[in-house]
Amino acid sequence: MTAQTVLMPKSVQLATGVTLPYVVQGDPDGIPVILLHGATDSWRSFQLLMQYLPLEWRTFAVTQRGHGDADRPAHGYGPSDFVADVASFQDALRLDTAVIVGHSLGSIVGQRFAFAYPERTSALVLMATFRNWRDSPEVAEFLEQVVVPLVDPVDPAIAQDFQESTLAQPIPDWYLEAVVQESLKVPARVWREVFTSFAAADYESGLDRLAVPTLILWGEQDAYSSRADQEFIAQTIPGAKLIVYPNGHAIHWEDPRRAANDLIDFIAGLRA
Repeated sequence: MTAQTVLMPKSVQLATGVTLPYVVQGDPDGIPVILLHGATDSWRSFQLLMQYLPLEWRTFAVTQRGHGDADRPAHGYGPSDFVADVASFQDALRLDTAVIVGHSLGSIVGQRFAFAYPERTSALVLMATFRNWRDSPEVAEFLEQVVVPLVDPVDPAIAQDFQESTLAQPIPDWYLEAVVQESLKVPARVWREVFTSFAAADYESGLDRLAVPTLILWGEQDAYSSRADQEFIAQTIPGAKLIVYPNGHAIHWEDPRRAANDLIDFIAGLRA
């Protein structure tokens, strides 16, 4: 484990036409690990987790398009757009391959990236993942009742309620406030396009042909992703392993130390 390090955001302009902020820590020659956050979050989604990750790794936490302080193009918020950004990020940082760790929406991006670029994915970690959003009543209700009616500026109470709904255990007050403020940076149009684009997409197809080592982490009090989804994905991706937490959707906020330990054990097992 490591002590808390100061994370200073950098930015990189990608061939896909967007500039994305990111933070990086660890040995420049270490195992590359890319962390992808959920909807309306940013690199700060991994701020608690990163303090427990080994400095022997080269860990990148990326703010994805439309989120945080990243560029917000007028359109282009489907899974393929986010996947293309990850590939372009690897190109820009000269990473031949990386462990891809995704939470919630980021886990869908991770799934699709590993399917499109297996040679560039040394392993895959899916946190609070989904079989798809099309069949999720929880996502459908959130989209209809919260996302579609959104207008700018987004009501802080909506962002607060959304982030609190991802929790089953308390997190530090300062950190909850930080992630709420990150959500408020996302314009209403980006909320809508992200949720509608991912809800319309098929990202279940091909999971049975995913040929990379895969770990799935999920909290049994998750209000958005179901146990049935986790078990389906674990059974469909060859060799995938599922670990269940007594937590909510944001397991890496509620128990960052345990999540880090599971990542460490998983990646260590790849090299055994």
